[in-house]
Amino acid sequence: MADVFEFPLRVRYMEVDAQGVVFNAWYLTYFDDAFPAFLGSRGLSYRALLEAGFDTQLVRSEIDWKTGLHWQEDVIVAVSTARLGRTSFAVDFEVRRNDGEVTCSARTVYVVVATDGSGKREIPTLLADALGAPAPGDAVA
Repeated sequence: MADVFEFPLRVRYMEVDAQGVVFNAWYLTYFDDAFPAFLGSRGLSYRALLEAGFDTQLVRSEIDWKTGLHWQEDVIVAVSTARLGRTSFAVDFEVRRNDGEVTCSARTVYVVVATDGSGKREIPTLLADALGAPAPGDAVA
């Protein structure tokens, strides 16, 4: 994962299921917490994105688990940009123990939409810059 942002977290009691490991749905919550922090680390607050008239919607997420996490474990959610398209982009996530062991990896695809409800939009420059690549169609002639 190139240009990786690391988001630390501690597994909370309520996230652990009867099998003694983090219930699968919580991983999407971890990614939802880590993604805006990733953008913020690159100079774009999510509030600024919204105020500019843009939002993102999750359209696909694929997760591969290797091993479970347990209550009170301190872990890192590693975040990096995987792909930029015209109106969508993909972000890679890895959940890692402090010793570097990857417990799961995921790729989530988001589409950019207008906050006024008018639909899909091209990736704006401010978001493309935070993600780490130029926005399609923003090249200066």
